[in-house]
Amino acid sequence: MRKQIMIDPITRIEGHAKVSIHLDDAGKVSDARFHVTEFRGFERFCEGRPLWEMPGITARICGICPVSHVLASAKAGDAILAVNIPPAAEKLRRLMNVAQIIQSHALSFFHLSAPDLLLGMDSDPQSRNVFGLIAAEPELARSGIRLRQFGQEIIKLLSGSKIHPAWAVPGGVRQGLSAEGCEYIRALIPEVRATTQNALVRFKQLLEDYQEEAQTFGTFPTMFMSLVAHDGAWEHYGGHIRFVDDVGAIVADRLDAANYDEFIGEAVEPWSYLKFPYYRPEGYPGGIYRVGPLARLNVCTYIGTPLADAELQEFRQRGGRTVNSSFFYHYARLIEILASIEQIENMLDDPDLQSSQLRASAGINRSRGIGVSEAPRGTLCHHYEVDEHGIVTKVNLLIATGQNNLAINRTVAQVARHYIHGPEIPEGMLNRVEASIRAFDPCLSCSTHAAGTMPLSIELIGADGTVYDEIKR
Repeated sequence: MRKQIMIDPITRIEGHAKVSIHLDDAGKVSDARFHVTEFRGFERFCEGRPLWEMPGITARICGICPVSHVLASAKAGDAILAVNIPPAAEKLRRLMNVAQIIQSHALSFFHLSAPDLLLGMDSDPQSRNVFGLIAAEPELARSGIRLRQFGQEIIKLLSGSKIHPAWAVPGGVRQGLSAEGCEYIRALIPEVRATTQNALVRFKQLLEDYQEEAQTFGTFPTMFMSLVAHDGAWEHYGGHIRFVDDVGAIVADRLDAANYDEFIGEAVEPWSYLKFPYYRPEGYPGGIYRVGPLARLNVCTYIGTPLADAELQEFRQRGGRTVNSSFFYHYARLIEILASIEQIENMLDDPDLQSSQLRASAGINRSRGIGVSEAPRGTLCHHYEVDEHGIVTKVNLLIATGQNNLAINRTVAQVARHYIHGPEIPEGMLNRVEASIRAFDPCLSCSTHAAGTMPLSIELIGADGTVYDEIKR
C-alpha cells in the first residue's frame, strides 16, 4: 500500500510550510511536495491605499527583509511619478540595500543553517539550534551576531529604524547619512570583513564533510535569473534582467524589468498558497529557474570588488562556471556579504551621502509602475496600477521565494529519493529534507502574503487516508 510522509511544519525558516513525501508499494519515494500553508493577501488589502503609503505598508510584509520591499515599492512609485531620482538618493538606496544583504545573509548562515553545518546534520535536535551553536562555538556565534548587527546599524543610521523603515519614498529618500555615521561604519569594517573571510575559510573546509549533500541538495540543471549591470557586473539595485542556462550560456539578456510579465508567468497549484513563476518561453513547468545569491553569482560576469572577485573565481573552480548545486547557496551568501562590505567601504568617501538633494517632486504621471531590485533571496518585483488620484487599483508582488518554488519542490524530491528508503523516519533524514529547503533561505511571509507559529510533524498516510505513524516537533 502506498504511504505518505508529512513534515509539518518545516523549522528554522521564515514562515509556515510542510512537506509531503509519497512512498510507493516498495517503500521508495515516488514524489514529494513543498506546501506553503499560510496566506496573507497583501496584494488585495493594498488596493485602495494611496501610492505614497505603499513603501511603509509593504515594509510590514516581513521583519527580516523589509528594506527589500521598501526599495522595490519606492522604485515602482518613481515609475508612476515618471521621475529620475537625485543621484544622492540612488546612492543612499544602494547603501541600504547592501546593508540589508549583509544582515539577512548573516542571519541565514550563522543562525539558521550553521547549526546543521557546524554541529552536524545528524546531531541531537535538542541542541541543533542557535543556542547549541553558541555553546559549541561561542566566538563564531558572537561574530555572526555582530556581522548581522553591522547591517542593521547602517539601516538604522539611514532611516532611524532597524526594521520597517519608511525611508525610501516615491521620488527619493527622506534623509541622508551624516559624516559621523560614515565614520562609525568605517570603524566597524575591519571586524566584519575578517568575520566574513573567516566564515568563508570555515565553509570551504566543511565542503569536504558535505560532499554527499552538495551532490544531492538541489543539484540539477535549471536556468538562473538576476539583475546585472550593463557590462554584466554583479548588480543589486539597477541594471537589467539576464537569464543563463545550466552551463552559463545566456538565454536572454537586456530584458527590461518593467516588462517582467512578458517573460515571467505565474502558475498555481491546488496544494500550495505559493505561486509557481516560470520563464514563459519554456512554458510551465519546463521554464524552471532559480534566483538569489547562487543565481546572481552564476549570472554575473564579475563582481567588481577585489576580495569578492577572488572568492568568485575560487567558487567557480570548485563548482563549475555555473554552479548547479543549491547547497552552494550558503557559499554564495558569504561571497555576497564580502562584496557588500567592500562596496560599503568604497561608498563612504562619497560626499553625496550627506547631500540634501534627496527627492524629486512630481504628481501622478503614469497609471502603471514596476519596481525591481535584488532582495537577499533574489529578484523582487512590485507592480502597481493607480487611478488619476494615485489610489492603488492593482498590486502584484513577484517574490524571490516564489520564483524558487519549482526548484525547492524538485530539491525536496531529490533529497527524499536519496535518503528515504522504507517507512522509517530517521532524524537525520528528516533534518536533511528541511536543510535542503533552508539552503534557499525561503521567506514565506513575503511569498504568500498568516500569522502563527511554525511546528513540525511527519505523518505516514496510507492510500486510504489512514495515518500509520506520526512524528511531531
